[in-house]
Amino acid sequence: MTSDGAGQQAAAAGKVGSALEDVLAHRRWVRRGAPFPHVVAQNVFVPRVYEPLAAHFAGLLREHPEAFRRDMAGYDAAGAGLDRHRGGPLELFLRRDWHDLIAGVTGVAGTGDVSASLHHHQPGSAAGWPHNDLNPGWFPADPPPADRVQVPADGPVSYHHGTRPDGVGARETVRAVAVLFYLANPPWQRGDGGETALLASGDRGRGPATLVPPLNNSLVLFECTPHSWHAFCANPRTPRNSLVMWLHRPKPDVVTRWGEHSIVRW
Repeated sequence: MTSDGAGQQAAAAGKVGSALEDVLAHRRWVRRGAPFPHVVAQNVFVPRVYEPLAAHFAGLLREHPEAFRRDMAGYDAAGAGLDRHRGGPLELFLRRDWHDLIAGVTGVAGTGDVSASLHHHQPGSAAGWPHNDLNPGWFPADPPPADRVQVPADGPVSYHHGTRPDGVGARETVRAVAVLFYLANPPWQRGDGGETALLASGDRGRGPATLVPPLNNSLVLFECTPHSWHAFCANPRTPRNSLVMWLHRPKPDVVTRWGEHSIVRW
């Protein structure tokens, strides 16, 4: 993928396996440089792939509302961990070729460890606070093999705190890439809110530099750094649904690049 700061269309970098080539609608993903490097894409998947993704999400929300828990401190949304609702169309986001595509687009050497959640904002949800997602995540001591990903539910290690039963090893990683994919939403128009605000700093008073609307079958992704400030914008009129996932990198990589103090503890 090339970069021009103005949002020129460009082909996605990294090798895409034939299976992904069958489901991706095109390779015209857009790299932008401000307020920090990020990539946006619309009509990500072909209709025969996107429609089951949206239907699966909507079905979980409708038939298993208890799975969407409001336990994210300071975040006015309900979430369901995708690793506890595996199988079906949404499994696409937990495939190693998808992980490797995202890693290739951002130039990040991911560990194969993935955390993913389904997020539902009811109409009238409050705006979120600026954060950069440079948070730790713990996984079992052994990294996953090269042909699959590892999710928090794959072992007895607490993702947020690293606690585990006696005798079980844990490996601390740090979130490396954030991906927000929007799906199962009503048609969006200006004034509906629910955008993802990309900010120049952690001071929201300076105003959002870029607003990414929650258009169905679209995404925004970026490397998690001390400068990747972003926040949810209030949605006064319509719900906002999204799938949010994070790739991870070894903790020493972050410490070497930005220092131990850069990691935002839970």
